[in-house]
Amino acid sequence: MAKRAGITITQHLLSQQRENPEATGAFTILLNELIVAAKIISKEVNKAGLADILGATGEINVQEEQVQKLDVYANRLIIERMQHIGQLCCMGSEEIADLIDIPNKYPKGNYILLFDPLDGSSNIDVNISIGTIFGIFRKVSDHTDINFLLSDALQQGYKQVAAGYFLYGSSTMMVYTAGNGVHGFTLYPSVGEFLLSHENIRIPEKGKIYSVNESNYQYWDDKTKALVDYFKTKDKETGRPYTSRYVGSLVADFHRNLLKGGIFMYPADMKDPKKPHGKLRLMVEANPLAMVVQQAGGYASDGNGPILQLQPNELHQRVPLYIGSKKDVEIAEEFISGKRG
Repeated sequence: MAKRAGITITQHLLSQQRENPEATGAFTILLNELIVAAKIISKEVNKAGLADILGATGEINVQEEQVQKLDVYANRLIIERMQHIGQLCCMGSEEIADLIDIPNKYPKGNYILLFDPLDGSSNIDVNISIGTIFGIFRKVSDHTDINFLLSDALQQGYKQVAAGYFLYGSSTMMVYTAGNGVHGFTLYPSVGEFLLSHENIRIPEKGKIYSVNESNYQYWDDKTKALVDYFKTKDKETGRPYTSRYVGSLVADFHRNLLKGGIFMYPADMKDPKKPHGKLRLMVEANPLAMVVQQAGGYASDGNGPILQLQPNELHQRVPLYIGSKKDVEIAEEFISGKRG
């Protein structure tokens, strides 16, 4: 699709809808309401230092992490905005242990929204970019009762009908894919609209950046240590060493590498016996970003194969993640699978 000056996200969604004869408009309604939620969250993020929404609540979420005040706000806002639109049969949030039912007073639809309401929230207090990550599945069964919808939610990532993220940084951006390329939109506060700013994003096949929390080095196995050492080792022929860039906010690190090339890694480690597969969640973090990067020409792996092929067993399943430029992630796979050392 040719780029047009000032095209809004709504115009873009409608043009995509017209190109699909089977489209009903339900998906467009769903995304539009999610966009409204993101605009409100963005406004709150931008005034975080002026309001009593910074810091921790004192509560621990289902991931055994400190809940930030803005986390609570974003989570509640998304649920309240999305539950009434009539397009969802249920939702899943990083902050809530079980699937979220749609109240009986609202109609139900055939889509499932899985989301991380505020990724990187530990960085809120220091004004570093944070974001909302989302993935959307289509319901595959005839079930309507929340007690039977978990199997509909636990689909492999390649079955997502759309995925993306909102980045709240120096500007607010939406990056999304519906299976037809990756497109980025920037929020223009003066008009209150997301306008197309990055059309058909393509990640470089090979990058020069690696992103990983190296303070966990002592908890990694030898294969993971060898991989990170490889990216740090000088070798002119292969363009090494890579530059280390690690924000500690997945959505921020991923976005930079999506545009510039490189690899983000959150390996399995032995730091916490309760989290042998690392920290990141398959359904609300790895799967959505894996779809985005694949549509942009990149790759996402758990070290042994594609993230998008993994069959989830539980809503909050954790998984190692290697994501970014295709050639860089393939190198990571070779080390982690033992093919290279």
